[in-house]
Amino acid sequence: MIKFENVQKKYPNGFVALQDINLEIEQGEFVAIIGLSGAGKSTLIRCINRMHDIDEGTLTVNGTNVNALKGKEIRDFRKKIGMIFQSFNLVTRSTVLKNVMISSVPDLSWWRRLLGIFPKDAKIVALEALDNVGILDKAFTRVDQLSGGQQQRVALARTLARHPEIILADEPVASLDPVTAKIVMDDFKRINENLNMSVLINIHHVDLALEYADRVIGICKGKIVYDGLASKVTQEVLDKIYQKHEKG
Repeated sequence: MIKFENVQKKYPNGFVALQDINLEIEQGEFVAIIGLSGAGKSTLIRCINRMHDIDEGTLTVNGTNVNALKGKEIRDFRKKIGMIFQSFNLVTRSTVLKNVMISSVPDLSWWRRLLGIFPKDAKIVALEALDNVGILDKAFTRVDQLSGGQQQRVALARTLARHPEIILADEPVASLDPVTAKIVMDDFKRINENLNMSVLINIHHVDLALEYADRVIGICKGKIVYDGLASKVTQEVLDKIYQKHEKG
């Protein structure tokens, strides 16, 4: 479970990104977070894996107080949480398989890291992850020869290879065309259902959010203004979420 209790987040420039956030997300939920740019969507997601620290309140993930973690505790905690970005963060001149195996580098012995030699188990796990996202046939293809959608699926496979409990995705389909975006969203949904994995997606495509997510969280000016079933989102709800900032 992910639990926010009275969470506040303010940036050094004084901008208040999150205000009085109270939220619970159960294991296995598929949640879409929607709102205007600057509303606090990315901040909310990035607090979960300690990319950002909260200023007030409590944030726990499966009983762990996230902001109480230090040093190695943070690194170990992050192994349980996959993160997908809009930019794919891949080594484009390397093969798809090697990019996925990179996820195992922190667990390798020093000499394997030095020489770039991966054990057989890491290769098997990477191939299984590629199969899960439907691009096993691209395992030995260089990343720079793939389409944007295929590269995002490689990034997702790399995350799956770590066997996370939660996947966070920050605008994962923002740079993709509509057809490719649906293919990638299909992957997220299948992983969510087949592996009972919690998936939280910050997404600006409202139509995709309503089609794929079970639950929608709407954020406006750092506050949650809607939290409920995707099927219950009405135009009135959307108007509330997407109101212009100056309206208060």
